Amino acid sequence: MLSTKDNLQVLHEDNHLIIVNKRSGDIVQGDKTGDKPLSDVVKEYIKEKYNKPGNVFLGTVHRLDRPTSGIVIFARTSKALERLNKMLREKQIEKTYWAVVKGHLNLQQQTLTNFLKKNPKTNKSKAYLKEISGSKKAILHYTVLRKLDRYSLVEIDLETGRHHQIRCQLSTIGHPIKGDLKYGFPRSNKNGSIHLHAKKIKFIHPVNKEEISIDSPTPTADSIWDACN
Repeated sequence: MLSTKDNLQVLHEDNHLIIVNKRSGDIVQGDKTGDKPLSDVVKEYIKEKYNKPGNVFLGTVHRLDRPTSGIVIFARTSKALERLNKMLREKQIEKTYWAVVKGHLNLQQQTLTNFLKKNPKTNKSKAYLKEISGSKKAILHYTVLRKLDRYSLVEIDLETGRHHQIRCQLSTIGHPIKGDLKYGFPRSNKNGSIHLHAKKIKFIHPVNKEEISIDSPTPTADSIWDACN
């Protein structure tokens, strides 16, 4: 199911879930910027579509960094939220990302293992090869899908979900994500995005137990993403 209204692209919805394709630049939940979060946009969509009086319940299951695009799951019932949170903790939700990175990687496939430590002052993570105080183990697997002139498209499967994990780990091996100034890419993208997209998600529905498998389209009107599809 795919519907688009007022810049909201809905990939799936039922009585318990709504899954949307976040644009880069949107924030998932409210923060100190005061900008309207995606969660409020989704609440308004539900309220209008189903003519719901009063407040609309919406639980945020997970978040994406502001400059990142792609799949975000929201829960429409407290039962679904509780179960999805448990599934997330127990790694029962498979997430796959696409990233366009600087240069060409030496290995077609690789597993990266680091220990990441977040600096709250800079809102940035640093990767270490060995565990240090306050660090958390981070594991991802990547596969090179396509080589462009100056970039590579990689598909990433996460084993862990750490702060800025993909951005930090790819930068550490010398291949920062296109547009990601914070992690070493030399130039920003004009629209402030980075070329990181939450592409696919797969899990068992927390209530009806059917398999949910979603593949989200990459951002439009972008020549680099266009070259990857």
